Formats: sequence, C-alpha cells, structure tokens
Amino acid sequence: MKKKVTKFLHRCFFLRNFDLVRNITPNGVHPRQAAGYERGMAYVMIRYPKEKYESFMLEAKSLSCVRDERTLFDGLSFLVAPGDIIQVEGPNGAGKTSLLRILAGLAQPDSGEVLWQGANTRQQRDRYHQDLLFLGHQPGIKSMLTPFENLQFYQAVGQQPNHQAIWQALEQVGLVGYEDLPVAQLSAGQQRRVALARLWLSTSPLWILDEPLTAIDKQGVVELIALFEQHAQQGGMVLLTTHQDLTGTHRAVRKIRLAETRAEIA
Repeated sequence: MKKKVTKFLHRCFFLRNFDLVRNITPNGVHPRQAAGYERGMAYVMIRYPKEKYESFMLEAKSLSCVRDERTLFDGLSFLVAPGDIIQVEGPNGAGKTSLLRILAGLAQPDSGEVLWQGANTRQQRDRYHQDLLFLGHQPGIKSMLTPFENLQFYQAVGQQPNHQAIWQALEQVGLVGYEDLPVAQLSAGQQRRVALARLWLSTSPLWILDEPLTAIDKQGVVELIALFEQHAQQGGMVLLTTHQDLTGTHRAVRKIRLAETRAEIA
C-alpha cells in the first residue's frame, strides 16, 4: 500500500493538496457494490445556480479567419445566450474547428473579437477560461494518470472533491472497470470517453465541443444529447460541431452554417 501511494504521489507531484482518499460512498463501498447503483440512475450534477448562469453571454463580433491565404469566414457575428444549443455546420475545411478554437481563445481571428459578459476575452483570459469547458479533437488528458486520477485532477482545479460524482461520470461513459489503468493503455475511443466524462463534472456555464459524439455508440449519443439539453435547461450554453442529426432534441437547436466564406445563422 505504501509503495502504491508513493508511486501515485510521484505521478501527481505537481498537484497541491491532491486528495488521495478513495472512499467514494459514505460507507466506503465501491459504487458497483452499493445497493441501487446502476447506469442511468438519476443524480444531481454539480452546477452553478441557474440565476448565476443567466448573467452570462458570449458574443462574436465581425469575426474573420484566413488560413493558408484562403478566407474561411468573414464578418461573422452572433450571440450565444443562456439556454442556447448551437450546432456549427459546414463541409470539411469550412472552418468549423477554427471557429471553435477562436471562440475558446486558443486561436486569434484575423479581425473581429469575442466578448464574454461584454468584455473582450483576451482582456480577461483567466476568468473566461474558468467559465469555459472546451473539448477538442485531442482528448486533453494526462496519459500517465488513470481515468479516475484524471478526473480528480480536473476537479482539483477550482472544484471541491466529489468522488461519488467521479464514479457516476465514469459509469455514464462506460469506463467502470478501467478506472485504475493508465490512460496510455486505453484505446483511442476509451481515452475520448475519459475526456467526455468531464462534462458530467463541469461547473462551467459555456461548453465548446468539437465533434463530441464521434466514435460514441447510440446509447452514448442519446445520453450526451440529454446532458446537453439538461445543461441548457439550467441556463448553460453549448456550441458544438457534429455530423449527428440533432433535430430530434427537445430543445430548439440553433445552427451556424459555414460555406464559401459565408455564414448563415438559423
């Protein structure tokens, strides 16, 4: 046991006050052994109060993006309000990923600006990133850590530890049984699911997601879409790219269509 804890500390030395306790139910029982625990059970996700969400708004003003001397989009403006689910559409190479990266502050537009609560995101980078959850093509997780440890790391940055919530997130993405394997030993699809598990833990009002439904089975797609709807219902905002048809969702999905330097807002 001592060697195991020491090894864990070596792998997580960069975290202060990293919580090593693994009692994830009140009596210390593994959730798969706890009475009544099963996939799909209802539970309360960690969330800000709805009234706090409702004070947030994202605005894109006259955004232009040029890549390899080709204009992907020009003069693109739109608002993202609490409760919005917005799907960015367009053919390959139209600039969908570029737009999401600009909105997330990971790339700069050739002209225009992105505002969060009325202020340029470049002038409030730390605050903006606290309110944002971005999932890109790369999973953005640490290969030397296990799935459980990755989610502990995610929670340790600005959240209170909640081991039960971590187990529930792992259960939702079908990774219970893999929680103690180093992520480097998991398949690409499983690594993607580790990243997606953060959605069930997120306290961020704004989610920007690049192809979150890729390589996910039908049941997983249903559960993720339900999560997007729940997040929006609570006043959150979701911007995503996906090839999945979202017309069957209970909430209206707004669309931004990118094509031939033009953008249509629906």
